[in-house]
Amino acid sequence: MLFASAGAVLGWLVPLGLPVALRWAGLLLIGAALALMLWAALTMARARTTVMPGRRPEALVTTGPFRFSRNPIYLGDLILLAGLMLALRTPAGLVTVPAFALFLQRRFILREEAVIAAAFGSAYDRYRMQVRRWI
Repeated sequence: MLFASAGAVLGWLVPLGLPVALRWAGLLLIGAALALMLWAALTMARARTTVMPGRRPEALVTTGPFRFSRNPIYLGDLILLAGLMLALRTPAGLVTVPAFALFLQRRFILREEAVIAAAFGSAYDRYRMQVRRWI
């Protein structure tokens, strides 16, 4: 919410009109982001592992959206933020997307990767070599 609010305020302070079609593209991105996050959460549920950040996972999930991204839920968060900025017609707010990515990586992803590496060792190392952190 903090990054979405900052993006909306920035868009209000620096109004850069957008064609209406890009607003619809933003709505499509929001839908795609929600679908990606749901797909990832269902994949994790099928593997009987937690979706809660910081908790030790019960399984190394490498199927579903995890074939393309080691962090599809966080990727969905970024896509959602970008879509929201377009839907709100605040393109200046798009500068919050890379800042949000950096925040997620430093605050959550690096710690989660350490926990997963400790839990799954060489299996996680092989997976990490095959699948990128984001996309």
